[in-house]
Amino acid sequence: MSSDVFSEILSGLYDNKVVPYLGPGVLFDATNKTTGEPMPADSTSLILAMNNGQPMAPKLMYEFPRAAMNQELKRGRNFLGQFLTKVYGETEWTRATLHDWLNEWRPAYVIDINRDTQLQDSYADEEHTLITGIARIAAQPNRYKLYHYDGSDYFEIPEEQVDRRLPILFKPMGTPRPDANYIASDADYVDYITELMGGFAIPEFLKEYRKQKQYLLIGMPLNRDSERMVMSDIVYAAAEPKGWVLNKNPTDKEKRFCKKMGLEIIDAGVEDLLDAAGFLAPYKQTA
Repeated sequence: MSSDVFSEILSGLYDNKVVPYLGPGVLFDATNKTTGEPMPADSTSLILAMNNGQPMAPKLMYEFPRAAMNQELKRGRNFLGQFLTKVYGETEWTRATLHDWLNEWRPAYVIDINRDTQLQDSYADEEHTLITGIARIAAQPNRYKLYHYDGSDYFEIPEEQVDRRLPILFKPMGTPRPDANYIASDADYVDYITELMGGFAIPEFLKEYRKQKQYLLIGMPLNRDSERMVMSDIVYAAAEPKGWVLNKNPTDKEKRFCKKMGLEIIDAGVEDLLDAAGFLAPYKQTA
């Protein structure tokens, strides 16, 4: 592919005109510090981790929310929260190279659909605003929580207290820190996406901030409806064209969806982006 395309994208990223949208592929080189096993991030690896390494029925292996719904019905909703907290909040992982790169230049706004804490760790010495998705909460219509990080701790805040000068970390599918809340099962996604479409899953200040932004989808497959529907609403009011998707082997379904959305598919992966950015990555040093 042309180096001019990456030059344009990187320039937009560094100018905070292009927003990084992180999918499971950004964690490709994060491993368990004890066992060396890869972090379960994509749908299949999460299902296997949830089911003690054993595959589930083919219809459940289709995507994690479906398998998670099956386990929620059998074992209760708390089981899913405990499982995800153990994986992402209690297990020690090596740093993903992509997150080390982000740590160097600290984007003003990052969307991360993964449930791990590495993005938050990248901003651990800097004040920021954290937005996390929540689902199936009867007490309020909003499907998000807002936190201010003061450099050492998180504090939940109302929207009127948001400091708009600070970086924004948006974790729509949740995180174990500071409060363990997750969008995981089909029922969670149905509730969250419904309220996302209704405007209740994104705070007003972010609705204004995101206008006319472009997006770079990194390590983000678009072959499942859940991820596509979440992404479509989060990038609402984007510029035209909306941006780019890194994908070396797009399916016909992904090609059609990206054309409809106004996203250009780039024949490249996460490693190619890091190389284009001139980032000396550990995965290259040990190769």
